[in-house]
Amino acid sequence: MTEHAMRLSAIPFTKIANGSKVIESRLLDEKRQNIAIGDTIKFSTNDSAEAIHVRVAQLHKHPTFAKLFASFPPAEFGGESKEALLEEIHQFYAPADEARYGVVGIRLELIRK
Repeated sequence: MTEHAMRLSAIPFTKIANGSKVIESRLLDEKRQNIAIGDTIKFSTNDSAEAIHVRVAQLHKHPTFAKLFASFPPAEFGGESKEALLEEIHQFYAPADEARYGVVGIRLELIRK
């Protein structure tokens, strides 16, 4: 098992910490291709020294964020609608990168310490 480190902005960090966001969506780039079920992820923010640890329960690979978001209720991603989720994710990832790599939804289990 491997521990991975990822950064989040404050709002998704809080949603994962309180259990209201259970799937983290990312580009399936070289870094994310190394994630396996059972691995752990340490999430941190730029604003705080606080961190949360999660276990990777499932990996949902799709060619696009639209297909990923269509596969689960928006609330599982911490969002209100598929449209809002797409608008938010495209602030971080360019469509060309999405087409090149595909995407992954990482189903998380919070590790209580």
